[in-house]
Amino acid sequence: MKKLVLLTLLAIFTTTPAFAQEEEGGDKLSKAQMVDLLEKIDERQRSTGDYQAEVYIDQREKDKSELLYQATIYRRDEADKMVILFTAPRAEAGKGYLRIDKNMFMYDPNVGKWERRTERERIGGTGSQRRDFDEWRLADDFVPSYEGKEKLGKFEVHHLKLTAKDKNDVAYPVMEMWIDTKSDNVLKLQEFALSGRLMRTTYYPKWRKVKSKKKGDWVYFPKEIRIYDEVEKGNRTIVLFRDVDLKPLPDNIFTKAWLESKSR
Repeated sequence: MKKLVLLTLLAIFTTTPAFAQEEEGGDKLSKAQMVDLLEKIDERQRSTGDYQAEVYIDQREKDKSELLYQATIYRRDEADKMVILFTAPRAEAGKGYLRIDKNMFMYDPNVGKWERRTERERIGGTGSQRRDFDEWRLADDFVPSYEGKEKLGKFEVHHLKLTAKDKNDVAYPVMEMWIDTKSDNVLKLQEFALSGRLMRTTYYPKWRKVKSKKKGDWVYFPKEIRIYDEVEKGNRTIVLFRDVDLKPLPDNIFTKAWLESKSR
C-alpha cells in the first residue's frame, strides 16, 4: 500500500518546472534589505515547536533503475535537533540520521554502527542533502550581494548571490538564489564549489504553510523540491513533503537509542 501511495504521488510530478528562462531587469535591493529578506525566509521555515513530515523521494540516475524512498522527518528547531528515519524501501528501512547542533550522524542497521556525516553528504544515497529537510539559516551563514531583478518564467524575482561566512559550516561556499518578489518564496537555487563549478540546481515550484499555535504564526515548507545533479548529468531527485504536523514529539526521538530501536 505504501508503495502504491508513493508511486501515485510521484506520478503527479514528472514534468520539469514551468519556469526556465531568465531575463535581466532593474531595481536593486540594499544590503540591509537583502539581509531582512533572508531573515524573513529563515523565520518562515522555523518552527518554535516540533515538526514532523513524511517525505517521498524519487531518485533517478542515468542508466539505472528508478528508486523510490520514503522517510519521516522529525525536527525540534529550538533545540537544534533533527532526525531522518527511512521507512522504505525495505533495504533502506531503519537507516537513520541524527543531527544535534552542527553534528550529524548516520546509523546503518545492517552493520549496527554510527558514522559521522558532513553537510555535503548525500542522504540515503539520494541526491538530497541535510539542508533539503532542515530549517534554513541563510542570514546567519551567508553574506548576500544583489545580481538583479529578473524574470523566471512568469515570476518576477530577486536574484541574489550568497557567499558563506565560514565555508566549513555549509555544504557549498557559494549559492545563487532566485526569490519571488511578490511572495518572497525561493523558487530556484544553484550551489557552487569553491572552484566555481556548479554542483546542484534545485527548484521549489510549490510552497505550503501550516499554522503553529506555539509560534503564533505560519510555518512554511516546500511541497516539492526538484534537485538536478550538475556534475553527474542526467541524475535528478524529486522530494515530496506530505502530512506536515506540528504537534509535540517525545523527547526520546532525538536520541541514538530511539533510532537504533526502530531498526530492530
